[in-house]
Amino acid sequence: MYLTLTRLPFLLSLFILSLLISTCATNPVTGKRQLSLISEESEIQMGQEYDPQVVAEFGIYEDPELQSFLREKGNEMAAISERPNLPWTFRLVDSEVVNAFAVPGGFVYFTRGIMAHFNNEAQFAGVLGHEIGHVTARHTVAQQSKQQLAQIGLVGGMILSPELASQGQTLMQGMQLLFLKFGRDAESQSDELGVKYSTAIGYDAKEMAGFFGTLDRLSGGEENRAPTFLSTHPDPLNREARVEELAQIAQNESARDYEVDRNGYLRRIDGLLYGEDPNQGYVQSGAFYHPALRFNFTIPQSWKLINSPTMVQMVAPDQNAIMQMRLAEGTDPTAAAQSFVQQNKLQVSSTSEQAINGLPAVTILGDISQQNEQGQTATLRTITSFISYGGNIYMMSGLSMAQDFNKYAREMEGSIRSFAELTDQSKLNRKPERIKIVEVNQAGTLQQALLNAGVPQARLEEFAILNGLELSNQLPAGYLIKAFSGGSENLPR
Repeated sequence: MYLTLTRLPFLLSLFILSLLISTCATNPVTGKRQLSLISEESEIQMGQEYDPQVVAEFGIYEDPELQSFLREKGNEMAAISERPNLPWTFRLVDSEVVNAFAVPGGFVYFTRGIMAHFNNEAQFAGVLGHEIGHVTARHTVAQQSKQQLAQIGLVGGMILSPELASQGQTLMQGMQLLFLKFGRDAESQSDELGVKYSTAIGYDAKEMAGFFGTLDRLSGGEENRAPTFLSTHPDPLNREARVEELAQIAQNESARDYEVDRNGYLRRIDGLLYGEDPNQGYVQSGAFYHPALRFNFTIPQSWKLINSPTMVQMVAPDQNAIMQMRLAEGTDPTAAAQSFVQQNKLQVSSTSEQAINGLPAVTILGDISQQNEQGQTATLRTITSFISYGGNIYMMSGLSMAQDFNKYAREMEGSIRSFAELTDQSKLNRKPERIKIVEVNQAGTLQQALLNAGVPQARLEEFAILNGLELSNQLPAGYLIKAFSGGSENLPR
């Protein structure tokens, strides 16, 4: 499975309490005193506690050479930063999402999705410096000081999106999608540090500026984003112009040549898994399929899927309802349902033992009361089924505020009752796609080169963005581009 990012409203973070005592510390980057609730020792301990959670959430992408490359460059950059003595850790995680993020204490993560979208080593180095900057400037600590840290690990420093969903062990922990947003000042400072660090180890930071053009296209372009003044995250195009300016200033201070290394980087990611890994579950035509576990279910229309190794979640279009599917403990659906009721103090209004597509199941409907930090009580309503299949108990839940539940009940119940054994061989045998680096045989446009490489017409723009180019760009013979191999080329994405 894999994780997709999304934004949820206040109702799913009603449960956060602040349990920390404030202190003051010196910011390692600015040298100024700042309010801090977390000592460096505690910061490192947090990172060490969160790291296993991140690894469990995403999984490590098994590519020793690429992992080694990330670790080598990360350590080189961290060594010249303001905090070289942190126990820096750099991991490549198994997610198609285009993102990079950090947790306190020097733990930095890059997804395979963002590695696929870099088009040279300098772009990678600039983003790496940006994420290191979030740690050296203690942005992760400053934001986490405002959140409860006792039960749910938070991560931050997203290069593309400012929030990441985290989940815990019980239903309510799983439903609490907590957000760690860096304001424009913090993001701008990390952009500056990205330029500083990548320039210091010899990379052309102007290429980092160019990568913001890719992020702009991935986010739908300027016409599909909120105005900059309405967002705490800087507009990619504004960041691009600022980083270009900073890079030029940094390079004016030295006469050295700065490295880009386009071809070397592309050769490095040849064969990288691209997009969804079918073995971890995939979406096709409004349904979710999991070949390894041999099940499928339908997704409510227009709901957003959030997929991780430990659970699948779906979010309503208005973001006021959520569904979750994960494994429950034990092998008895009745016992699993009883445990769920006790753990979440569920006020049960109905229970059913009706089978779901021939599979033994127990379904309960009930309410959960929660208090926010202002002492206000919110009532959440859930429909949850425990389905016995393949030696496992699958828990499928739908959740919303009680007063809104009827709006979503039919869709949630329909999705739950669609859970079934997967027998379609075409779905079971779907193969993953991988990046394939090909050499352009003759001069021409990117569009023609992609078509010659077997990229379907419907996916030309997707691969233009992946290559950081426009379809109309003229390419010389011998130019390297990204195409793909494997997968189901003719299936819609």
